[in-house]
Amino acid sequence: MDSRVSELFGGCCRPGGGPTVGGTLKARGAGSSSGCGGPKGKKKNGRNRGGKANNPPYLPPEAEDGNIEYKLKLVNPSQYRFEHLVTQMKWRLQEGRGEAVYQIGVEDNGLLVGLAEEEMRASLKTLHRMAEKVGADITVLREREVDYDSDTPRKITEVLVRKVPDNQQFLDLRVAVLGNVDSGKSTLLGVLTQGELDNGRGRARLNLFRHLHEIQSGRTSSISFEILGFNSKGEVVNYSDSRTAEEICESSSKMITFIDLAGHHKYLHTTIFGLTSYCPDCALLLVSANTGIAGTTREHLGLALALKVPFFIVVSKIDLCAKTTVERTVRQLERVLKQPGCHKVPMLVTSEDDAVTAAQQFAQSPNVTPIFTLSSVSGESLDLLKVFLNILPPLTNSKEQEELMQQLTEFQVDEIYTVPEVGTVVGGTLSSGICREGDQLVVGPTDDGCFLELRVCSIQRNRSACRVLRAGQAATLALGDFDRALLRKGMVMVSPEMNPTICSVFEAEIVLLFHATTFRRGFQVTVHVGNVRQTAVVEKIHAKDKLRTGEKAVVRFRFLKHPEYLKVGAKLLFREGVTKGIGHVTDVQAIAAGEAQANMGF
Repeated sequence: MDSRVSELFGGCCRPGGGPTVGGTLKARGAGSSSGCGGPKGKKKNGRNRGGKANNPPYLPPEAEDGNIEYKLKLVNPSQYRFEHLVTQMKWRLQEGRGEAVYQIGVEDNGLLVGLAEEEMRASLKTLHRMAEKVGADITVLREREVDYDSDTPRKITEVLVRKVPDNQQFLDLRVAVLGNVDSGKSTLLGVLTQGELDNGRGRARLNLFRHLHEIQSGRTSSISFEILGFNSKGEVVNYSDSRTAEEICESSSKMITFIDLAGHHKYLHTTIFGLTSYCPDCALLLVSANTGIAGTTREHLGLALALKVPFFIVVSKIDLCAKTTVERTVRQLERVLKQPGCHKVPMLVTSEDDAVTAAQQFAQSPNVTPIFTLSSVSGESLDLLKVFLNILPPLTNSKEQEELMQQLTEFQVDEIYTVPEVGTVVGGTLSSGICREGDQLVVGPTDDGCFLELRVCSIQRNRSACRVLRAGQAATLALGDFDRALLRKGMVMVSPEMNPTICSVFEAEIVLLFHATTFRRGFQVTVHVGNVRQTAVVEKIHAKDKLRTGEKAVVRFRFLKHPEYLKVGAKLLFREGVTKGIGHVTDVQAIAAGEAQANMGF
């Protein structure tokens, strides 16, 4: 585990070892405080006061990049200093894509000095003025008393700074929802997004289902999207006040888009498509407290690990079983997470302070896996999940985002619709570049390997109008009278200047996760690469005649139906029955449009 993780705020809640941070943590608005104990290390810069030796409490040194800023105090700054502080806040907000965390009472080297009550009040007043200047709000997350080298009470304060939404440029996080069938995925999303608890018979999930057979069976078979917003003050914004999706977007500074995936093994291909094509920032793995790890739970966990999607776990239905049963399920999860194949550090969240700490550690270390236990019927511990989602920072930094936006436009087509009086509409994710209303793009490849010209008539994000789409954002694009029959899932819409290449034959370095016998030339599998999903045949296994479970090799595949747009380095996942494997594309054999049909044969 990253050593920085164990040194963060909340040493009492940390999952592993690391230096002890002295003092007492107190969650804002919480009824009790949690003591941070632990063995004391070697004395460092401490002084004896009445025979008592204190270790200096500290955080990791302040980083130049990122959205976390340390300030010892902000008392009556001069005008020049104030303008400098405002510029600094703009930088931190940019790094956090609209969010920043200020630690008041902390030196740049991470030493927790603390401030007296009057100094802290003045510092928070200055911070509020700075936030107003940049169009942001501040929320006190928690306060902490420190007793190092001082006879008077001193404390540090952790503050969340979040920009007020401007022209739909809110922070958007995509969370894929995984878990076994009947674990309560759709019910939990219904409770979070509708603002009403479930009645124990699935009432909360009815608004999420898209098909009649889903309502009748109570099981999700398709991919659906639900939104949960947080305003600049950290308050939940959902459908509870009869808001429309457009009103939720307008009122929110941060938007959580839940991708509700199927839990039944019969719909595993749909779940894989959702994970590979919609590019979730993280995943929520739901486990029923009364059944534990069952059904497709291990398979979904393996998919998240194979695709390197960070995930946290929610244990649901704790109202249906005894406390000992819940504890047994949590212990079962902890054992699985610590196994060599996972190498995760479980962190059980039991308080509001734990939730804040978990959000920060989850973003900074891919090894930390928070575990929540809650009920969608009684609402027990549901607020802890909301606190976690509210505090959770973006998992990609601003530099990566800027680099993607500088590239040419590339939009993945994941869904295709026909809307009355609008025409053909495609849904998907903008992989790179910027897309605006009126842009001229090309879409393909078609069955004969061509790319067709089209025009983007309008854009919608989260069911509300949007003029500009930036890299990493998901949206639907209206294409006017463009013929829907010419489109299919797996296509890309790109800038004409890109001169996109297509292929029907490609090579990938793979690891065979499981196969009952031997994996040979001529074997057919369903290949998932991003939004591409198509059957391919194994043409050649380099340096080997066959593969067995656990072996690696470079394999040449050929698509059976039509050419696809692939990039070298793209993650690959393939399956056929119980056969599964992962890898990445190492080479594509580019073909011209006229050669596409000829290259599809053997």
